[in-house]
Amino acid sequence: MPRPYGQKFLYALSKTELDMLGIELAKVCVKANLPATYVAAALETTRTTIFNWFRGQGIRESKRKTVENFIEMVNRDLQDNILPAKTYLEARKYIENIIGVSI
Repeated sequence: MPRPYGQKFLYALSKTELDMLGIELAKVCVKANLPATYVAAALETTRTTIFNWFRGQGIRESKRKTVENFIEMVNRDLQDNILPAKTYLEARKYIENIIGVSI
């Protein structure tokens, strides 16, 4: 079961002014209410890696385009009012539609 983003993390994210891909990913995931566990499944990595990216750790060149495409898609779905997900079940179904398998 996914865990909600912690208050300490959300506060730190709101105060950061760094312009990094992982931080951009974090902001869009929080805005879309997509748990890191599900984002990890969509990006074929671990939840730990997702949180490392969220905190500014570098993203390998081989993953950068995938992350950029994911951010673009989520932003588009936010604009189209498909997101934010209202529940974890809705978030899971959204990610499952992206990757085409159950998580």
